[in-house]
Amino acid sequence: MTISCLIIDDEPLAINIIKNYLEQIENFEIVNTFNNAIDGLNFLKNNSVDVIFLDINMPVLDGINFIKSLDEPPLLIITSAYDEFAIETYELDVLDYLVKPIEFPRFMKALNKIEKRLDIVKTPLEKTKERPFIFVKIDKKKMKKIFLDEILVIESLKDYLKINTLTGRYIVHSTLSDFTNLLPSRDFIRIHRSYTIAIDKIDAVEGNSVEIEGLRYVIGRSYLEEVKQKILNSSI
Repeated sequence: MTISCLIIDDEPLAINIIKNYLEQIENFEIVNTFNNAIDGLNFLKNNSVDVIFLDINMPVLDGINFIKSLDEPPLLIITSAYDEFAIETYELDVLDYLVKPIEFPRFMKALNKIEKRLDIVKTPLEKTKERPFIFVKIDKKKMKKIFLDEILVIESLKDYLKINTLTGRYIVHSTLSDFTNLLPSRDFIRIHRSYTIAIDKIDAVEGNSVEIEGLRYVIGRSYLEEVKQKILNSSI
């Protein structure tokens, strides 16, 4: 498996260091580098990557607002000379935060995190003529096929997820953000820091919550407007 990487940093030296590190590791491919976030954003409109190595302090568009502008961000590794933004970026589901100057052993730990995160789904989303499905790794040796039309709710359990389906429950090592990005956005929506739901499985909407299979799930305040709008657009 080749992991595609994008580097965005306004310091040429920082770009060269990360390039040099990545070129020493098999399976990591640098697809492009940019010295500003605007060019990176334009590149991503027509291209996709597995991971972005991103600086924070950049002119015009900084790294934090760059992340917020992405609808479906890939894995994100922050590379900054300052550690003061760590808490804020982790709230944006950043995978790792590297403080410059970055030592190679610390960089390798970040690469290990990337490989582990991408290992949660060995087989990409596939479609049969009738039912799309996905394979997820539920233990060290077993891959489980889950049909997307059976998924009810995906619940975050810190570093793990509980996937609730019509036929069973499965624990997967992943973040909610990463797993949600694997699913078709027309069929699934994140409603809370802890929940992503299947839109067609909603039985009722009341106030700031939805009901699925007799259970209520609260819609987070920051998600409320988008969720209600999408539910309305899905109605006849």
